[in-house]
Amino acid sequence: MPQAAPSGYGRTGGNVLLLAPLTGSLAPVGQALVNAAKLAFPASGGPGLDIRDTGGTPEGAATAAQAGLAAGDGIIIGPLTSGETQAVAPIAKAAGVNVLAFTNDGSVAAPGVWPLGITPSQQVERVLQVAADAGRTQLAALLPDTEFGHHLSDAISAETSKLGEPAAQITFYEPGFTGVNQAVEQLSDFADRGQGLMNQIKRAEDLGTAAGRAKAAALKHQQVPPPSFNALFIGATDANTLAELANFLPYYDVSPPQVQFLGPALWANLAPQMANQSVFIGAMYAAADPAAGTAFANKYQSAYGAVPPAIAEVAFDAAAIAELAAGQGGYTSSVLTAPAGFTGADGVLALHPDGTVSRGLAVFSVEPGQPVMTSPGPANLNQP
Repeated sequence: MPQAAPSGYGRTGGNVLLLAPLTGSLAPVGQALVNAAKLAFPASGGPGLDIRDTGGTPEGAATAAQAGLAAGDGIIIGPLTSGETQAVAPIAKAAGVNVLAFTNDGSVAAPGVWPLGITPSQQVERVLQVAADAGRTQLAALLPDTEFGHHLSDAISAETSKLGEPAAQITFYEPGFTGVNQAVEQLSDFADRGQGLMNQIKRAEDLGTAAGRAKAAALKHQQVPPPSFNALFIGATDANTLAELANFLPYYDVSPPQVQFLGPALWANLAPQMANQSVFIGAMYAAADPAAGTAFANKYQSAYGAVPPAIAEVAFDAAAIAELAAGQGGYTSSVLTAPAGFTGADGVLALHPDGTVSRGLAVFSVEPGQPVMTSPGPANLNQP
């Protein structure tokens, strides 16, 4: 863990510098970020909002940050992406200014830089804890061989160690039918678990005798030994891969109730489709409680006549935290990392001195029709 910045680090006054992509391919997202941030500021009084365009590039973000800080701005909210945040962080540090970034890349966390997007680590920590409480402590993971998949892998390894569980069996897959099939076959260890039984059945059937057929029939009633894990974290976030897995997992005898499936927050968007595949009924994932963001969504809809994208909630929270901090002594690390944390549009969150962020995510189960919340998000992150 990085060392924490001094508690008094950060400027105590000045306007709030909002860095957003207002030109380029990400301009529509940038405008939603600006719209959301404006909702957190009072019509009069309090700090002003200094909005500057990053163009969606690290170079643009660095230039915009330098201009805003030179103008005396006291805290940065944004930028949007991990690359932009990495470019802005040293500039902010040199100026002694804190950053509430919109990215969900937890690797950019550092003293004075807090990524406010819902990170893979936050998702993994919450759902693995609930699984562990249910006795699902032998974990495996099937993850895409992508940056997101490797972030999930790091989070899973860290959380199983924290929980005192055996190291997870992690298998990465290449996209496509063949890559997914090979990964599931490897992970399942079906060659040792099930192939032997299938070979016995075939040999009995090949005898072509009544005795052989009777033996084959008896063998078919034997259960394939369960896999070496009782929980499987699946990192797939697209409908095609999940549809393929709905076939491959049962084929290799990796399915409920022997194995509890777990997944990322993006399953919130896929749960109704997943519910059409019986193997995924009961699969769990951690995500923000939609009810927590209802007030913000209604406010945004009323102000702008549109449904806000999910990332807009992060911008609203960042702006609200900055505006609140301004009235409580300034944008210092001691104010931002108050143990009580904050109540945001995605639920409670707390900022820590090392740049990491805790979130009170809920846990949902994939069920016919709509997902069901099985574990509400905590109301207070300081509760044991």
